Amino acid sequence: MLEIKLDRGSPTPPYLQVVNQVRDALRMGWLVPGDRLPSVREVVASSGINPNTVSKAYRELGLLGLIESRQGAGSYVTATLGHADPHAMVKFRVQLEGWVARARAAGLDLEDLKVLAAAVLNESGSARSSVAG
Repeated sequence: MLEIKLDRGSPTPPYLQVVNQVRDALRMGWLVPGDRLPSVREVVASSGINPNTVSKAYRELGLLGLIESRQGAGSYVTATLGHADPHAMVKFRVQLEGWVARARAAGLDLEDLKVLAAAVLNESGSARSSVAG
């Protein structure tokens, strides 16, 4: 089952952190339709998030059509995100973990890694646009 973690130092609001973690788990294939999300009570107990915050996040996910809350039975995944082959996702994750380890060993910090990744992603998006255009 997915474990929701709150980053109290993040500028991202807690409810949005929950939404993003569920979306990320869907994209990675860690959650699939039919899977049960942790209950509000379970998330509160494991992370210290306010129950209203968790409820707000689950409502948002419901409005996005990603989960369905069933009275007395919990919240369940109803949709998935992404269409990538799960095996390809695992392969590229392992490669990315190696790259991050090498970058950290070279002295890069989290912000450095974010800037590099954003630059590469933006450049590859621009190249794709100019090829398509």
